[in-house]
Amino acid sequence: MEIKRISTECVKPSSPTPCHLKKYKLSLLDQFMMPVYTFRILFYPMTPDASAAGTEEIISERSRLLKQSLSETLTLYYPLAGKMDDSLSIDCNDEGAYYVKARANCSLSEFLSQPDLTLLGRFLPSEPSWRESSEGIHVAMVQETIFACGGIVVGAYVTHKFVDGTALVAFLKCWAAIARKSLEEIVPPKLDAPSFFIQNDAYPKDADLMAFNSPFIRKGRPATGRFVFDASAIARLKARAIQEKPTRVEAVSALLSKCVMSAFKARLGIDRPTIIGHNVNMRRRAVPPFPEQTIGNFPWATLFIAEEKDMSVLVHQLREAISRIDGDFVKNLQGDEGWLKLSAIIKEKSRELASPVFSNGWNHLEFSSWCNFGLYDIDFGWGKPVWATYSGPDASETLVYNIIVLVDTRIGRGIEAWVLLDEEEIDILVRDEELLAYATPNPSPLKIGLPN
Repeated sequence: MEIKRISTECVKPSSPTPCHLKKYKLSLLDQFMMPVYTFRILFYPMTPDASAAGTEEIISERSRLLKQSLSETLTLYYPLAGKMDDSLSIDCNDEGAYYVKARANCSLSEFLSQPDLTLLGRFLPSEPSWRESSEGIHVAMVQETIFACGGIVVGAYVTHKFVDGTALVAFLKCWAAIARKSLEEIVPPKLDAPSFFIQNDAYPKDADLMAFNSPFIRKGRPATGRFVFDASAIARLKARAIQEKPTRVEAVSALLSKCVMSAFKARLGIDRPTIIGHNVNMRRRAVPPFPEQTIGNFPWATLFIAEEKDMSVLVHQLREAISRIDGDFVKNLQGDEGWLKLSAIIKEKSRELASPVFSNGWNHLEFSSWCNFGLYDIDFGWGKPVWATYSGPDASETLVYNIIVLVDTRIGRGIEAWVLLDEEEIDILVRDEELLAYATPNPSPLKIGLPN
């Protein structure tokens, strides 16, 4: 498959941003976040009733609608039309979101019948990587890719210094609602997080999450694996830890932790303790909760040391770690003294890594769940996506950061697990009989949920 860029432009807000909103100060949690991009890729087929009409006319109209509705959405999400000013603020200059139009030389069904995971980054305006984004870059970028059949892919790419996954999906839902002119579903963003989590100029720039995670980032050949668990497989998994009554995310996380720990041992030849992190959405843990439309960064990676590989034990450890992120934890990060609490947490974690438990080193694995985000409800007016997905770093990178992203399947209550590890570890996983008893490696998105 070849993807050719046709044009690039900047889509500006439909109304100018007022002068008093021209500078958006980031929150303390944004300040701490890594300066990389977060993204979503949505695949939409050509609707059957539209295929009888002129394909090019339909493509042209959908492209026009995407840009027009994006322009209107940027009036609400005005920082997305700006550029990063420095590590603490966004210049809301209305320059616009960077917008790429591209064409693919095959049909959507042809690509989805056996998706090549190494090509997914081409549906984004820039290849995903662990390289840092820099000052002066666009806050938001979008790529619209048209397949030969008229199918369309929307790739949204936004700096993680301004949004987390929840906030990005809120933006996409608002954009889609505006495109459909569904007034009751247009929910404006809440941009007040910086007034709760107050940034601090004295907080060192080199003490962000990238620096905190540096012990977990290593040189290697990154690779991406995709494993799909259907609802029946997840039910069987949950039965293995029935005393803990795990959720589907907990059950899948526990099995993947178990299998990845075995892959670590097979690659290294030794059994080392594994530090497992699971990102928690602090919006829901606060008292009272922050609305889902609150823009900014609210994930916190709760950590625990996994030495046992028993499913029930892993589920219990995960649940216990998540419970520590409670209302008091979130409250302590707020106000003028929040940065002191954040600094104390970072220092404590650094001390823990110096423990004798890790005298022979450690392994690290982090989970991020996008389940229940409603990605498959994002409808711009021509139906819901047939696939809402992720992409790993480009193969040219020399850094490996072990992470697993969990995403809903389109049909049923299944889960897609996107596993980013060293190439050798992925090779071990795709042959792991225990994992393959529950998951299918990289099946066609068109066949997920269909009877065998």
